[in-house]
Amino acid sequence: MSHCMRAPTKHVFKIISSALGLSLVLSGRLWAGPPFLTDDPEPVDLHHWEAYLFTSGMTSGGGSYAIEGPAVELNYGALPDTQLHLIVPLTSVDGPGMPAASGLGDLELGIKYRFVHETKEWPQIGIFPMAELPTGDESRGLGNGRTWFRLPLWVQKSWSPWTTYGGGGAVVNSAPAQRDYPFGGWLLQRSLGKHLTLGGEIFAQGRDTNNDKGFAALNFGGSYNVTEHFSLLFSAGHSVAGDRHTLWYFGLYETW
Repeated sequence: MSHCMRAPTKHVFKIISSALGLSLVLSGRLWAGPPFLTDDPEPVDLHHWEAYLFTSGMTSGGGSYAIEGPAVELNYGALPDTQLHLIVPLTSVDGPGMPAASGLGDLELGIKYRFVHETKEWPQIGIFPMAELPTGDESRGLGNGRTWFRLPLWVQKSWSPWTTYGGGGAVVNSAPAQRDYPFGGWLLQRSLGKHLTLGGEIFAQGRDTNNDKGFAALNFGGSYNVTEHFSLLFSAGHSVAGDRHTLWYFGLYETW
């Protein structure tokens, strides 16, 4: 094949690879338990609300990035030990070989259910299945294109002022060029008085496309309680194995 034939083919492949890279960032929405990637099994109290106004992002090797924000997360304690969950994000993406785009991303719906309460000897345990609805424009890199599912089990134990939680599960994603994969993480955090809590986690996930390596990341952050019902949340981290990612989150939290 002549050089004039190889160059356009290489350019097309680069654009496709960039699009797939941004797609996997979005289809693998990472933020689970604000401000961390690892989540916990503790639902919102019965008939109480939680609201987050946040922005989160991930940059990858080659200059690609995906940002969710501003985004809104709502949680409601609908039944004992049962929380309803919704995220509505504005999404922005960019990468080599494709135009930057912004718009509505994929909506996230979920139900958290705690079926074991914490005691002196036992941790609390819960599940938090979630579905991502394909409301984002896949052709612009703003969505996955098909509904996909995240199916985790989470465990938590506290020894005041320390709390540790973690677990994992699987993602089921039938969208073109995507694949099912496992994920898991563990976190340790400490309360430093009534205002400040700090913690760190390790989180890992498998390959979510055929061209992906998966990754493991260290992430650090916490919360600052401005009042009893209003807090600032923050975290930042970087991959330590697999694909290169830099991660961050900043949010405002209120409960009532």
